[in-house]
Amino acid sequence: MRTGRRRMTLIATTAAATATLVTAGLLTSVSAQAAAGCQVAYSVASQWPGGFTGNVTVTNLGDPISGWTLRWSYGAGQQVSQAWGATASQSGSQVSATNVDYNGNLATNSSASFGFNASWNNSSNPAPSSFSLNNVACTGSTTPTTPPPTDPPPSSTPPPGQQPSALVGWATQNGGTTGGGNAATTTVSNASGLTSALNATGAAVIRVTGTITCSGMLRVRSNKTILGNYGATIVGCGFNVSGDRNVIIRNLTFRNWNDDAINVQESATNIWIDHNSFSNGYDGAVDIKRGSDFVTVSWNRVFSHDKTMLLGHSDDNASQDVGHLRVSYHHNWFDGSNQRNPRVRFGNPVHVYNNYYRANGGYGVASTENAGVLVEGNYFENVDDPYHLGEGDSGPGSLVARNNHFVNSPTGQTGGSVASIPYSYQLDTASNVKSIVTAGAGAGKITV
Repeated sequence: MRTGRRRMTLIATTAAATATLVTAGLLTSVSAQAAAGCQVAYSVASQWPGGFTGNVTVTNLGDPISGWTLRWSYGAGQQVSQAWGATASQSGSQVSATNVDYNGNLATNSSASFGFNASWNNSSNPAPSSFSLNNVACTGSTTPTTPPPTDPPPSSTPPPGQQPSALVGWATQNGGTTGGGNAATTTVSNASGLTSALNATGAAVIRVTGTITCSGMLRVRSNKTILGNYGATIVGCGFNVSGDRNVIIRNLTFRNWNDDAINVQESATNIWIDHNSFSNGYDGAVDIKRGSDFVTVSWNRVFSHDKTMLLGHSDDNASQDVGHLRVSYHHNWFDGSNQRNPRVRFGNPVHVYNNYYRANGGYGVASTENAGVLVEGNYFENVDDPYHLGEGDSGPGSLVARNNHFVNSPTGQTGGSVASIPYSYQLDTASNVKSIVTAGAGAGKITV
């Protein structure tokens, strides 16, 4: 929900909008030099009926370049639908992938990698035969790989030491979180069906299919599991879990919401928010407040967005919040999201571990109003302010940091002590977190 603070305007360039897909027209201009030579490795990482995930690595064999566009053509009607690590567009059979801000400079013999999801016609999925970098043919070599056998709709290999389908963290406490359990499944494909299913009493498993356009906040009642089929997208509205408990929300894409994407409030408990993607919304992607408790936020991706995850809405709400707001944030990809990744009031301990932070313009984590936040095993890349105490008019909390990995980022501000973590978990090595999280976070990376 909206908070009393003025909304900060996030100025984003096209290059910073990682994974934004332009569905019509080629990119008409690129601030880049010609490439004297290049080499491309193209592979199909996973494949399912109607779709596949591709990975591309381009190596610059010529003089250093600043800014690049890689182009190729498909011969069997493949259509790119989503990209990460590059901005993609397609016109007819030709695909153009342009660098984002963190991988635009390619020195001689250096490489950049990106990935994408695409559709195919289920009869053949041949690799492209040639590529060009800044309009110069890549003749170093082209190394397409044979597509793997067709699998069920998309999943990812579980990262080392982790099972993306397993619930970990605060939502395992207080009796655990099971959502709708083995209740009957309802499939919804429009706003009215979704609204009714979410607001119904009793346990239910709700499957969302296709793109649903709606507005406002849709009430989610207790004992619900909400699962997105591949490509399921919620446009324009959000989910409101208010005073209810035992809710699971997984594998959905939220974009252009006009309030919050997911709002957890009024002493809601035992909530698991997992493997979702969030972009271009008005207010919070996942806001948790007003005495809510026992929440896990895991394996989500947030990009092209400003205010990400607020924990505790107001400095004067201590009477309701102290002793609650216990949340685990793990294996999330804060992909250029500007601030509140998360911003914490009162909760202690709040556990922020094994997340990947990339180019967050405002800050990563803020601990305020006597909160206790443990920040461990995270990967910070090109983040000017990874974590600090206090924020705006909010007084400082406590923050303990350990085992984090920093790339072109300073260490943050710490102080005070944090209560112990009561549940078991396995901490991935921080230097491996970038590859683990980018491979597994967001919608479309699991089979549910």
